Amino acid sequence: MPVNPSDPEKEYFLKLELEKLRKLQQESRAKMKEESRKKLKELHWMNCPKCGMELKEVEYQTIKVDYCASCGGSWFDAGEIEQLLKLDEGQGLLGKFLKVFKS
Repeated sequence: MPVNPSDPEKEYFLKLELEKLRKLQQESRAKMKEESRKKLKELHWMNCPKCGMELKEVEYQTIKVDYCASCGGSWFDAGEIEQLLKLDEGQGLLGKFLKVFKS
């Protein structure tokens, strides 16, 4: 003869099930977010943010600058402007220009 669980037991097991469902939903959302991020990266990788055409890497001294032959835009990766400043030593036009963004 089956025994019916008490109300506190039902509540306990219901809470466990809800916690499992929340965890599965969070994992699913994180996976979908990562997949979406990867798709966006594949779509936009080395494409000009201004016109969408393909970017080419051009070496300027020791720095690789992403250049768009279509619109003429130049794009820097993280840290490349600082490298350019070190080459310029903050004395030239570029150094003066970039001080506007550093202040």
